[in-house]
Amino acid sequence: MSPSGTSNRAVVVSVGRFDPGVELSNRPGAPRDTKRLHGCLSRRGFSVELHNDLTSEEIYKLFRTESRRPVDSCFLTVLSSHGDQGCVFGADGKVVLLSKIFGFFDNETMEDKTKVFLIQACQGEAMDDGVQTDSNTFSSFSQHLSVPVDSAVMYAAVPGYAAFMNPTGSFFLQTFCDLLEDHAHMELTRLMTRLSQRVALRFSARGRFSGKKQMPCLTTRLTREVFPFAAPRKVGGDTGVTATALVSSERERSRTRSIS
Repeated sequence: MSPSGTSNRAVVVSVGRFDPGVELSNRPGAPRDTKRLHGCLSRRGFSVELHNDLTSEEIYKLFRTESRRPVDSCFLTVLSSHGDQGCVFGADGKVVLLSKIFGFFDNETMEDKTKVFLIQACQGEAMDDGVQTDSNTFSSFSQHLSVPVDSAVMYAAVPGYAAFMNPTGSFFLQTFCDLLEDHAHMELTRLMTRLSQRVALRFSARGRFSGKKQMPCLTTRLTREVFPFAAPRKVGGDTGVTATALVSSERERSRTRSIS
């Protein structure tokens, strides 16, 4: 917690059970993900809120409110549900547009704060056989533009492709928690690169999708290096400064105006 009394915050929204009549299967591994995320993020100094099985409108209302609440230096959210390209589904089966969620955070309260979004949801129905594809085929420039400055969005799968969940949890979020436990000191984009590497190389689906792979996708509009999960450390022996603040201050001292 900072001297002002605010802390880094995390909001985890997980849809594991859908309303009766909704033609989407329940996700029995979701509670394992949320439980582990709560523990891992709390140990990294985050104030964590869990929200389960919200409807589409409830998800919009939640993030509209959360985007205007004070935060120290980093806000992290996890959205876990069934999904399609550019959206996830609420418990009522209605669409939640990710671009609209991102847009809520483009405001004065969140200005200069690091914003991290983890999306555990399918981005389509295609299955990844682990072969190289032309990434430009699935580019979405408009989706990228909806992401606020100083944000990073990590999708469990590339646009157009499926993400997997099993009763023990999602490999994507469980691997993220593994990295928080072992490599929390890493700069954020390095940590996300490590996450992509582990999921891409170590995950292989079983059962009727046996052998199918999964490749996460990172979209970033970060303007500086950030270390949101690193423990605060002392600088000069008497002042507590987070690694994020240290890098930011050094960047400010060396920044010069330019036009390109």
